[in-house]
This record gives sequence, C-alpha cells and structure tokens, in this order.
Amino acid sequence: MSDLPFIEISVEDQILRLTERDGITEYPISTALNGIGEQEGSGCTPRGWHRICAVIGRDQPINAVFRGRRPTGEIYSSALAAEHPERDWILSRILWLQGLESGLNRFGNVDSQRRFIYIHGTPDTEPMGNPLSHGCVRMRNRDVIDLAERIQAGIRVWIQAASFQRISCINL
Repeated sequence: MSDLPFIEISVEDQILRLTERDGITEYPISTALNGIGEQEGSGCTPRGWHRICAVIGRDQPINAVFRGRRPTGEIYSSALAAEHPERDWILSRILWLQGLESGLNRFGNVDSQRRFIYIHGTPDTEPMGNPLSHGCVRMRNRDVIDLAERIQAGIRVWIQAASFQRISCINL
C-alpha cells in the first residue's frame, strides 16, 4: 500500500482507524445524531472518500476552544460550558474534511468542506460510541491531538456506514 497512512471511519461501529505502516490505531468517536447523509443542512455525517484539507490548532493547548476554525483564547471548562450552553464545542484540534467524490460529497449542496465537516475534539464529558454530533466526527481531546500529530494535510479518509466487521479491504 503506497497511500499510507489513511483513515477509515465506521459510522455503525463509531470507530476511527488510522492505518500506518507499523500498524492500526483505533479511536472511539461520535458521528451525527441524524445519521449518514450528504445534504447541506441535514446535520448528517457524509460518506465516501475525503481528504484532510487542513490540520488546525497544532500550536494550541488541550481543550482550546475554536469558533470559525480560529482559537478564541478560551480553554473549555464546565464553568465556560455553563456560561454558553448553546455552543457546539469544537476543541483542541480540527481536521477539516474535503470530499473527493463529485456529486456525493463534493460540489453543490453535498460539499463536505462547505458544510464545515470536521474531525474535532469535544468535551470529555460527551460520550463516545453514540452518534450525537451535528454532522462532524467528534473525538476525545487527547485522541484528536494524538491523531493530528500523526498525520498531515492531504491524508485520505474513507467514511462508511457499515461495520468494519462486514466491510473490509479498502481499494486505495
């Protein structure tokens, strides 16, 4: 396999896999409460091939708060959450997804990048393994920091609805 590393996401399993030359690392995740889908405004997690078009926040501390892909200077805490209960918290790192499949997740009203679909950190009080996001792929803060340190912009990402147990072997 020449296209290593790469990321696979199983919505059914609520797991993100990073495959590198020396092995596979799995992380628990939380995808969209509204399920899978690509339509703008759906609040769904998009399927298919993507790439990471930007890795944002490598210079930020754990629990750094982002709005509009920029650090606010805030560090997430329960007190800050109580002050802003309406916020969908994007913390620690942002891996911005760009769809690679025209008509499925790129261009028009199905464009993952224009939908601002990310892999990002979330408050550690949020459960993993349960679909609860607004379309993004949420991760534990330490996990998204680890992932961001191990990859570069341009890495390919495959998002599938099915379990890894039922579908294996990605054609790169």
